Amino acid sequence: MRDDRERLLDILDAIGKIERRMPVRREALDEDELLQVWMVHHVQVIGEAVRGLSEGFRARHPEVPWREIVTMRNVLVHHYFDVDTEEVWQAATRDLPPLKRTIEALLRELGGPAEAT
Repeated sequence: MRDDRERLLDILDAIGKIERRMPVRREALDEDELLQVWMVHHVQVIGEAVRGLSEGFRARHPEVPWREIVTMRNVLVHHYFDVDTEEVWQAATRDLPPLKRTIEALLRELGGPAEAT
């Protein structure tokens, strides 16, 4: 079973993968189905990793919108025909940068390097 630290590293890894493929223009996401699938998949991974964090860990860090992240994952998984690429774009451009900084800080608190493997 994966522990909280491993799940935080999973989140960082997925954010890094999104960052590496993130297009400069919003329209590029609409035009590239493979890129859409890539980004949606890694947002789902983030949600799944958050869902797997212990309740205690999430309770100790209420500053992170854990429930909203899991809700986004659930929408992407269960309503895939209705995925709004604008929502995915907003998550990637607006929500992931501060989440990344927060996850890195949480990893430093737990000790050890704050980098995904």
